[in-house]
Amino acid sequence: MAPHFHDRSEAGRLLGAELTTHNLPKNSVVLALPRGGVPVAFEVAKALGASLDVLVVRKLGVPWQPELAMGAVARGAGIPAVRILDEKLIRHEGISSAEVEAISAREAAEAERREQLYRPDCPPLDLRNRTVILVDDGLATGSTMLAAVQVVKSLSPSAIIVAVPVVSRLACAHIRQVADDCVCLAAPMPFRAVGEWYEDFHQISDAEVREFLTARIDGKSTVRV
Repeated sequence: MAPHFHDRSEAGRLLGAELTTHNLPKNSVVLALPRGGVPVAFEVAKALGASLDVLVVRKLGVPWQPELAMGAVARGAGIPAVRILDEKLIRHEGISSAEVEAISAREAAEAERREQLYRPDCPPLDLRNRTVILVDDGLATGSTMLAAVQVVKSLSPSAIIVAVPVVSRLACAHIRQVADDCVCLAAPMPFRAVGEWYEDFHQISDAEVREFLTARIDGKSTVRV
């Protein structure tokens, strides 16, 4: 089956165009899940004329199958890290508590490293009474996004909208249980991996993330939360 999108930037432009029809408040904030969500969110923020920032989330991969998520940890500026676990999957796969804790510690440390790298000297996120649009390049299981939603909820936003170019139907159903809405451009069946729906799905580097976050739109910094 042919991919839906050429790359993340094209997907972001299409997603941004869709979100402009949703009558969102002018002070809405776009939060990208790095790294893959940043190019998508950049185009969404550009389309909406909204502030752009990042919320660092790390998948907790099954030890012998790292691409399969058994949970996630999220790190927000100025607040403790949040962890969610798929207890059913952990039991089914026979993953020990020691393995879960070791992987959690490693990914929490990486989340902290990225937080310091992407948001040096930036103040904590202030999302009170604002609509927050959480953006990634796609959702398979949705565990990383669920952790992101949990972090954002602790910061008292007025609404949380998850926006992605492509999503599995199961992940979308889970997200709609915890967020105010899940906006997507495609929810194909069957769904195996996010990367299958892009022609160019190269790994985004830390340097590219920083370039997007320091870029300027219409003479203004994109990061202006």
